[in-house]
Amino acid sequence: MSAYEPASPRWSAADTVAGFLATLSILASLLALAYRPVRVLPFAVVLALIASRMSARNERLAGWAVAAAVVCWTLGMTIAVVTESPLY
Repeated sequence: MSAYEPASPRWSAADTVAGFLATLSILASLLALAYRPVRVLPFAVVLALIASRMSARNERLAGWAVAAAVVCWTLGMTIAVVTESPLY
């Protein structure tokens, strides 16, 4: 048995980009609650799905991004319809 343990694998560029995409998706989802959900939310959904497939390390963050997009889609559309704001 060796006393030396190899270091954990380093973060790759894909892991970093996937984290940024998931974070950007969450921010876009929250933005869509206040500004035209039909324009912003498809962008957020696509970013969340790309981030979820890009990296296994950021599975949780990408899952949160997908969940945020779904919840914000429902809330954003509801808020826009109730307040008679433009959807797009």
